[in-house]
Amino acid sequence: MQKNKLSDHLVLILGSLFLMVPVVVAFMTSTHAAADIHSNGLSLTWGGNFAETYEKVLTREGGFTGQVTGSRMVMNSFILGIGFALGKIVLSMLAAYAIVYFRMRFATLAFWVIFTTLLLPLEVRIMPSYQVMSDLSLLNTYTGLIVPLLASATGTFYFRQFFKSVPDELLEAARIDGAGPIKFFIDVLVPLSRTMIAAIFIIMFVYGWNQYLWPMLMTTDERFFTLMRGIKQILQVWIGSQIPDYNEAFALAVLAMLPPVVIVVIFQSWFIKGLTESDK
Repeated sequence: MQKNKLSDHLVLILGSLFLMVPVVVAFMTSTHAAADIHSNGLSLTWGGNFAETYEKVLTREGGFTGQVTGSRMVMNSFILGIGFALGKIVLSMLAAYAIVYFRMRFATLAFWVIFTTLLLPLEVRIMPSYQVMSDLSLLNTYTGLIVPLLASATGTFYFRQFFKSVPDELLEAARIDGAGPIKFFIDVLVPLSRTMIAAIFIIMFVYGWNQYLWPMLMTTDERFFTLMRGIKQILQVWIGSQIPDYNEAFALAVLAMLPPVVIVVIFQSWFIKGLTESDK
């Protein structure tokens, strides 16, 4: 038994190291000068330019207009991630609530129509979505970045399954107490759903935070650039003999990893509980 535990821990440690090494390499490389990275490649040693590189990335105004900063891109990515997560949770909960508790004739059909939208990823509907946002003059706005992608079949599916597991006795008790549909939803279902909300929040926040294609199409104003666009922009400045700022690109990559990691670490117990619990 002791030998099995030792081998299990060894496998977990090796797996953790396998996942952590690229992050450590990116962080260590970001502390070197761009010229050193260009000459010597990636590094596992400390370069000594940590404070200078990260201060420059976060506070220096750059870009084509000379007005965008790394902190601004972090804020834009954060707004996108939070907007995606909260918007998708609200819409998914309302859709699942209507499908489960409002005895509509075509509720099951409506659910499967929603679920089949998983077969239509963003890349399939990107042109009509872009055209609608352009016609509504929502390009280069947070509304245009967030609203078109809020509908979530995945969130609706999870909340539907969760609501179906809630005992009917709770609904009957709420009716006896005089609770209407809104009060039952807010006072009963929302508190019961907190672990599921945490799980969906993590998934959707990471999805919104890592968006690249949609923000690239929707934004031409650098004030709305996200971290993902910032990294790509740094690596596109190879003009003549000019060396790209590899250290700044790696620094932005490290910064881009931090918020999702922090969110997962904080909510990891709720995340696992929300995805595995079924008996309420």
